[in-house]
Formats: sequence, structure tokens, C-alpha cells
Amino acid sequence: MATTIPPICPTDTVLLADVGNTRIKLALLVNSSVDDPSAAEKNGGSTAQRLPSVSKRHDLTSCGFRPAHLENWLNTVAGGSAVVLVASVHEAAAVRLEAALAEVSATRHRSLRQRRIGYADLPLRIQLAEPHKVGIDRLAAAAAAHLLAASGCGAIIVDCGTATTVDMVSNEGEFLGGAILPGPTLWAQSLAEGTSRLPAVAALERALPPAMPGRSTQEAIAAGIGWGIRGAIAKLVEEARRSLGKDAVVILTGGWCGAVRDVLPNAIEIPDLVLTGIALAASRACAR
Repeated sequence: MATTIPPICPTDTVLLADVGNTRIKLALLVNSSVDDPSAAEKNGGSTAQRLPSVSKRHDLTSCGFRPAHLENWLNTVAGGSAVVLVASVHEAAAVRLEAALAEVSATRHRSLRQRRIGYADLPLRIQLAEPHKVGIDRLAAAAAAHLLAASGCGAIIVDCGTATTVDMVSNEGEFLGGAILPGPTLWAQSLAEGTSRLPAVAALERALPPAMPGRSTQEAIAAGIGWGIRGAIAKLVEEARRSLGKDAVVILTGGWCGAVRDVLPNAIEIPDLVLTGIALAASRACAR
């Protein structure tokens, strides 16, 4: 499958959209250059400058965002023409975003070219039989993680979103797959919807779980989900290290990653890892 992104001119303003199940994360691509890994190693092993940089983060709600909020953000980051690269795991939200971009382009008489990102647009080898069925957010994060890992080391990516993923990139830079489990909100919703007596429990992502034992039904649910997901993530990372080796870098990202930070003490926290991965697709298009 050939890359679908046409060449991007150095003068183009490039905007990025990570369309998730709960939020649409928007950003401006500030620097699309990717440093040579060998040069970074000669400079003391630093890898921070090897990745493109993004700024002007803005979030919309995937279900029901207001087009006016999108236009307001566009006016602050790109007064004229722009290229918008969209990576999506929520088709309905992506279609609505693309329609809103097209409307702004038509009614405000400004050029907003938009393109969907596919797996072939990323600098990543995928060792799976059906790469087109893998969430593009997982692949974008893996592409960025591979560049962050030291030469010859694998990477383990923990993405704490609506669904939690723990993915693996080999020492040779190949996406190997990983594990997917519900995030705290989905766990709580499944208990509330699948039982007749258990209440819905909110705000589990931001707070540490209560001490055991939970002294009420709400506390018991919060303890079960909170300690359960922390233990699950720690165990999945441990199993991934068995395969990749102890030198594999662990990278933590996602909206509620702070709740599991202490069970992954040596992890590198990159809040905008998926957006950075999408930016790598822009970097490839700029290089052509």
C-alpha cells in the first residue's frame, strides 16, 4: 500500500487531528524535521530532538463537538491555508470533523486541504497479518516510540485512553502487537449496565484508588477497578519485558496516565505521543 499523503511544501501550515473514542486532539505541527539517530547518539545519546514537535493543543468532544469551537481554534493557529492530517479510530467523529473543515474552507474562502492517515504513511514496519485493522492511534504511538528508544532497544507503549493499550515494538523497529483492555470508565460502565444493583462510579481516572477494603459499594468498585487496572498494566509490561529484554524503554501516554505513573517508575511520559506519531507522517511527506 503506497503512502496516501501528497507532498507537503515547507511553507504549508500543517495541522494534526487525533480522533479518539472520547476526544479529538488537535495540534499545530511546529517542526517536522527528524534528526538522524546516529547524530543524536554522537551528541551524548539524546533522542529528544529526533522527533517532530507540536503545539497549540486543543481538545474537542468526539460526540457532539461544536463546529464553532473548531473554527475558533483554526483562526488562532492558521489564518490562511493549511493541510490537516487526520488519524481516526472513531469514524463518525472523523466524518463530522472533516465535514466541519470542508464547511469552514468553503464558507470562509480559505484552503483547508485534508487527508486521512493510514498505516502505510508511518515510518513503521508492522509484523501483523492485517495491519489495516490495527487502530491508527496505536501505530502512530509506536512509530514515535521507536524513535525515542535507544538504538537496538525495543519499546513498550502504555496508552491510557478510553481503551487501555500496551503495545510492543521490537529491537529492530517492528510493531509486534500487544494487549487491549477497558479503561476505568468502561469498566465502571460495564458493571453499572450489566448488573441491577451496582451504581455507576465516576472520576476513576484522575484519583488514586481507595485503600483496601472499600467501605462502601462505591469504594469497593473504585478499589477493584483502580487496583485491578494498575496491576494489569504492571503485569502486561512485565510480560512484554520478558520478550523484548530488560533494556526496552517504557513510554506512558494518555489522558489518565497519572493514575498508573507510580507502578511504572522508570517510564518516559509523553502526553502527545499519538500526535507526534501523526506528525511523523507529515515529516515523510515534507521530505519527498
